Amino acid sequence: MSGVRILVVQPSRSDPPGALGDWLEEAGAELDVVLPAETALPAVEDYDALVVLGGEMGAYDDLDFPWLADVRRMLSGAVAKSMPVLAICLGAQLLAAATGGQVRQMKKGPEVGTLLVAKRDVAAEDPLLGPLPLTPDVVQFHSDEFSLPPSAQLLASSPKCDNQAFRLGECAYGLQFHVETSPEVVLEWARMSPEMAETARPGQLDPEHLAEFHADLAETWRPVAERFVRIVATPPEERKASRFLPLA
Repeated sequence: MSGVRILVVQPSRSDPPGALGDWLEEAGAELDVVLPAETALPAVEDYDALVVLGGEMGAYDDLDFPWLADVRRMLSGAVAKSMPVLAICLGAQLLAAATGGQVRQMKKGPEVGTLLVAKRDVAAEDPLLGPLPLTPDVVQFHSDEFSLPPSAQLLASSPKCDNQAFRLGECAYGLQFHVETSPEVVLEWARMSPEMAETARPGQLDPEHLAEFHADLAETWRPVAERFVRIVATPPEERKASRFLPLA
């Protein structure tokens, strides 16, 4: 799968590609990481797939972060071209906003900690998330949520946030949660947002717990990154003709 090129849009220095970037590269992808606050976004057409990460800003904070509109346009264009997309936390909110959904403050308060999401029944046959456990481990650190865009397929939920993962078309995915983190990154988020961190259950943000949790997280989510690269490497006509790829 060499030669697969993925553009990684990193909205904030506080949320680097981390382990996800490592897993994608180990699976054969070549990554170009761009921080839109510092560098103009390249043409998405020059890449085979798009990954958009998280950040502390809101999905509609265009006044302070004018490049957010460019990221939304890029996501909309990628979906229109049936390009594989993996959008995480803020990225998922931007994907939803760019394709007809809405982003709003969570009614039940922030969702923070090392938690579980529950796969919906339809996710069992999804080419990316299908082989996951029924309740995979994830990291949560958000106070906003999104409504599903029209035609989106809901793939996972949680008690506090109904829309945790969705797919648009054949291969554009939004994940409200994080899988790319390290213990150090999560601890830095807690330092930056102490009021949100206080909503986590006791012990969930302890360094020892985070280290053990991230070891399990890697075991669960590294294969997902490998499957994403496999989807990217599949020619578009084959991807469309054969919806369900091998779930190895």
